[in-house]
Amino acid sequence: MTQPAATDGSTVLVTGGTGSFGGTMARRLLDGDVAEVRILSRDELKQDDMRREIGDPRVRFYIGDVRDYGSVDRASRGVDFVFHAAALKQVPSCEFFPLEAVRTNVFGSANVIEASNANGVRSVVCLGTDKAAYPVNAMGMSKAMMEKVAQAFARNNPTARTVVSTVRYGNVMMSRGSVIPMFVEQVRSGRPMTVTDPEMTRFLMSLDDAVGLVEYAFTRARPGDLYVRKAPECTVGDLATAVATAMGVQPDLQVIGTRHGEKLYETLATREELTRAEDQGDYYRVAVDARDLNYAEYFDQGDVAEIGADDYHSHNTERLDVAQVVDLLQSIPAFRALTAR
Repeated sequence: MTQPAATDGSTVLVTGGTGSFGGTMARRLLDGDVAEVRILSRDELKQDDMRREIGDPRVRFYIGDVRDYGSVDRASRGVDFVFHAAALKQVPSCEFFPLEAVRTNVFGSANVIEASNANGVRSVVCLGTDKAAYPVNAMGMSKAMMEKVAQAFARNNPTARTVVSTVRYGNVMMSRGSVIPMFVEQVRSGRPMTVTDPEMTRFLMSLDDAVGLVEYAFTRARPGDLYVRKAPECTVGDLATAVATAMGVQPDLQVIGTRHGEKLYETLATREELTRAEDQGDYYRVAVDARDLNYAEYFDQGDVAEIGADDYHSHNTERLDVAQVVDLLQSIPAFRALTAR
């Protein structure tokens, strides 16, 4: 995918920019004619590692936390575009510390949106997750609230210069916290590959797919839009088997049971959202419900949508078999590099 021309000569802020997505997005931006890429994150060691690795004077690093409005405000001054990737993403840790998920994923996102609006940022894209649809865990609930905060801003500020939108995607293979590196390490050490439930299904996306989704929304979004990228899925058992097969060994799986807050399958778009979604090929665009609080006309006339569609979830999308997952894994440079060590 080519670099969006809209960022040429622009200043772009990536919150949580030292993470897997942030690093990939920063490099994608630097491949183009962006004037400056700002990285806002809390970890000075990761920032120093990234500074040395990239070695590009167009990158500026800001130590700060999205929980603190002041640090977000300073980082977003003079910025044209914001990619909001900072978040607490681990399901089990958010289950044990739900208020921390709320502080980062909800209040932190509100800070990013409000500071961006105050500083005249042109567009903010907030990164979401499939776990925000029908959420059953604290991480998904906090990300669902992030979406609501973004949509409420669009609904309540129709004349704002800043366009705020969200994206929602599934598991990103080889991202930080992905199960795949753990499987690789278990195979290397001769230990069984631990799987929660072999029949559990998850969407599969590469980092490039995730960045492509954000770029797609960034160049097209209207205020309050939610963009979803369609993706194939596989079972957790098949994923583990594919990793072992790609490494040339027989899989040895050990079932350990579902972890705190996990679902059997994930949903990328609910049936309620699909009733107002626009199918754009590889993507769904879900427009914000822009009605106000005056519902009188609906009581008088009725406006009940017929819901004929099912949810778009990882039990009813395209399923990849083991051979197809092996091919997909081997197409990812990070997986090839990891397994070649």
